[in-house]
Amino acid sequence: MRDIAAALSTPEFLRVRVGVGRPPGRQDPADWVLSPFASAERENLPILVSDAADAVETIIDEGLLAAQQKHHAPR
Repeated sequence: MRDIAAALSTPEFLRVRVGVGRPPGRQDPADWVLSPFASAERENLPILVSDAADAVETIIDEGLLAAQQKHHAPR
């Protein structure tokens, strides 16, 4: 994130965050998000990427609030 903010010369930008669940046990969250996907997670990856792309399109077409209301619902 620091590199992106530096490249943009501002920390003020929109981002779409994709959930990765909670680390098992007491595993460090940084290690968890940087670890390879499990096979079941890899199977769901196309859907996850498609949902994130839909959220980006909604931000562009309808704005941030509409995207949050439409895409930030628990499943």
